[in-house]
Amino acid sequence: MTTPLVKDRTYRSPMALVGGVLLLAIIGWLGIDALIRGHGRTPWLALAMMILLVPLVVAFTLRPAVFAGEDRLRIRNPFRVITLPWAEVAALRSGFSNEVVTSSGAKYQLWAIPVSLRGRKRAARRTAKSEADAQRGRTAAAGPRSAGVGAGFRPVRDTDGAGGPARAEADQIMDELRQLLESRSAAESARGEVTVRWAYEVAAPAVAGAVLLAILLAVG
Repeated sequence: MTTPLVKDRTYRSPMALVGGVLLLAIIGWLGIDALIRGHGRTPWLALAMMILLVPLVVAFTLRPAVFAGEDRLRIRNPFRVITLPWAEVAALRSGFSNEVVTSSGAKYQLWAIPVSLRGRKRAARRTAKSEADAQRGRTAAAGPRSAGVGAGFRPVRDTDGAGGPARAEADQIMDELRQLLESRSAAESARGEVTVRWAYEVAAPAVAGAVLLAILLAVG
């Protein structure tokens, strides 16, 4: 990528967003029902569970995001926000999880860009199918031809239309981030310090809910 970005690119997991909304709906439905219809300690237990679970669901499903800008990469994980100037990013790695490695050796996982082994298998199948189609095209072109017909074969494009192997969506995103790192790491404006901020606004309610639940169970 060679042109500067007008604004940050935002990457999030659609499946995590959908799952988080569904979980919050279930927790709200069951919790409110227990608060209204419950007797004795039940409403208090339901309240404690909601205070505990809602922040955790938000933290692990709705909150994670990756913001890629001209000068820095900002990672919003469940309980931390990490801001890394591109000059401080040493590598972006993909394995069983996607992570960024800083020049000092620190590693931070990209929760918003989960690795999908199923997606990689689908991409591998598309690549194999594209190669098989290309092979059939070469075989057909090498067969008997009428006089006057030129030699050669019809090129077959891959299913992504990019002329190369198919890639899983998460791997494509990591490729985009690597291109941005390569183009911006030497920029003067991309220098600075790595900052890590803990998300107390998420952790504090969850801890409060856990403490309240423990007290209720202890005095039960």
